[in-house]
Order: sequence, then structure tokens, then C-alpha cells
Amino acid sequence: MTVVVVAACPVGLRGHLTRWLLEISPGVFVGQVSARVRSLMWERVVEMVKSGRAIMVHHSNNEQGLEFSVHGSEWIPEDFEGITLMRRPAPAAPDAPAKAAGWSNASKRRKYGRR
Repeated sequence: MTVVVVAACPVGLRGHLTRWLLEISPGVFVGQVSARVRSLMWERVVEMVKSGRAIMVHHSNNEQGLEFSVHGSEWIPEDFEGITLMRRPAPAAPDAPAKAAGWSNASKRRKYGRR
């Protein structure tokens, strides 16, 4: 089984992929192809996708039984002692506003207790 997911790609690439795979959702293609066709298809995807993103997952003879191919994505596959995991980029740390020392505004309002 081969799964190809494309985003921000030309319409021609989607048409090209439908020659061998079924489109089950916009940009998601699945099907069964030989290793040779899969390799040539991935070369064509990388050539046509340009600034878009493409990910292909297919069967492999490893511990997980899967192999990942990624193009144009911030997520990258990395091998950790024989297991491939997808490394995602670290989120940017938001600039935290400086905290003022002292009592909170809630404590200054004497809503509960004695008046």
C-alpha cells in the first residue's frame, strides 16, 4: 500500500497521481504500485510540487513496516535506533510579558469578606 499526501501543489500533479492511485480526499492518494513505479512517481512528485509539500508512506521491510519520503515539509523523518519518527519543528516561544511584583488586581478589590 502506498499513500501520497500533497498540499499547495499544481492541479497537473494531482492528475498525474490519479494514473496510478485513487484520490480518497483532496490531496490524499492511496493505491498499490510496484517499487519501480513508486520510485519514478516520487521523482515526478518532487519535480512537479515545487514550493508545495508532499509526503509518501509505503511498505518496507523494517521493524515498523513503513518508510517515509518527505519533500518541502518542516516535519522530517529521523531514525532512532531502527525506528523512524517524524520530527516536527519546535514551536516558537511567545514573548511573555514581564510580571509586576506585588499584589494582584483581584486582591485589591475587596469583593468578598469584610467591608
